[in-house]
Amino acid sequence: MRFKAVAAQFIVICSALLSATVVQAQGRTLQLVGLGDSLMAGYQLPPTDSYTAQLETALKAKGVDVTITNAGVSGDTSSGGLARAEWSVPDGADGVILELGANDALRGISPDDTEKNLETMITGFKTRNIPVLLVGIMAPPNMGDDYAQKFNAIYPRLAEKHGLPLYPFFLDGVVLDESLQLEDRMHPNTKGIGVMVDKSMPTVTAFINGISAQKK
Repeated sequence: MRFKAVAAQFIVICSALLSATVVQAQGRTLQLVGLGDSLMAGYQLPPTDSYTAQLETALKAKGVDVTITNAGVSGDTSSGGLARAEWSVPDGADGVILELGANDALRGISPDDTEKNLETMITGFKTRNIPVLLVGIMAPPNMGDDYAQKFNAIYPRLAEKHGLPLYPFFLDGVVLDESLQLEDRMHPNTKGIGVMVDKSMPTVTAFINGISAQKK
């Protein structure tokens, strides 16, 4: 029994190592783009502390040959992201991490409009053969239950409709911890971004492995 347990553990370790390095087998650097708002851009943080920068560093530490371009713009809404999606995510990109909608919720924009903008972006990326990892956002409590229910349902619905991987809530683990936030209590600090990277890593890794499998 002990031998079987050790053997099983060995298989798990080998599988994890293969999973982490599968991109390198493609023979070139994977090119990803993080398209989003201030949460993606790294509001008030050094460029090296942004989500895309910390995620790239963490993936490289796992042996993944990847470059992640930061296409986050502070204050951007879903309509703003739609307007710049084509040039922010150039042809030839291997994948896009799409995170938009937080500013829509803060401004009380109709969830129907937000969903329409996100879906138009998703459809455009699919037409250009650029895989999408959809990152969800939750409406702030002050918007009321009715608005929150309509808004929060956008991301799982789009992910299911278009067969996309979904990371449900970008600020998971950060939103209720003031030690992980800037003084505005809205944006993550450097440590908070690190938490976001750690929590989203399994989803991002699965996304990358899916891209690699498609390119074989």
